[in-house]
Amino acid sequence: MVKELKRRWQLGRVRSGDGSALGDYRLWQVFSRSLFFLDLAEPSGSNHTYAVDVRYLVDAKTKKQHESASGKSPAALYRDGVQLYRANLPATFPVPGGVIEVATSAFGLKRMHFVSADGGERTLRPHRRSQEGLRARFGQRFPRTSAVVGVVAVAILLVVLSVALLKGIEGVTRIPVVAEHLGTFTSPIRLPGWANITMVVAGVLSAVERALRLRYHWLLDSVAS
Repeated sequence: MVKELKRRWQLGRVRSGDGSALGDYRLWQVFSRSLFFLDLAEPSGSNHTYAVDVRYLVDAKTKKQHESASGKSPAALYRDGVQLYRANLPATFPVPGGVIEVATSAFGLKRMHFVSADGGERTLRPHRRSQEGLRARFGQRFPRTSAVVGVVAVAILLVVLSVALLKGIEGVTRIPVVAEHLGTFTSPIRLPGWANITMVVAGVLSAVERALRLRYHWLLDSVAS
């Protein structure tokens, strides 16, 4: 019920596109743009290619200025290269047979899925030169190495989460009222400054790696932010 209400709210925020053409993906946009594609058949039987273009440098806080002056939004939906809709993130775009859901985290995309009317989901395919496309090609070429990288990323985030939880508990028990009733807790993990910095950097890189594969867990991937 909550998911359905959220979807309806996001659909209500979608604006009509300006009919502009989808721009080519450039090498220098690798860190500022994501581009995904989906092939769908219309009820009439004709096939169309839909594209979702995400621009990370378009600030949603200035959405009114962007949308009224230049028609730019953080996310836009194209059909056969022509802009149909645009919206701020998170966004849900209507397409034949379902919707496309788009959402980001602090480290990149966390959702780029086509959700059919019957509830089935599938991930859109990334542009081959985008960050996500390069990561997907690496996984296809070196599947075992890719799997190891994924496991290491999860392990690092679990370590970061564990250390953060211990520090959090220690901080809470130092509150006088809590300490009076429950006593104090001292984290058994004490890291030097360089180790803390290394752990933070490793956590961020791990979260980015997972975002490139559209892997996201609300607790695991948010701990590095």
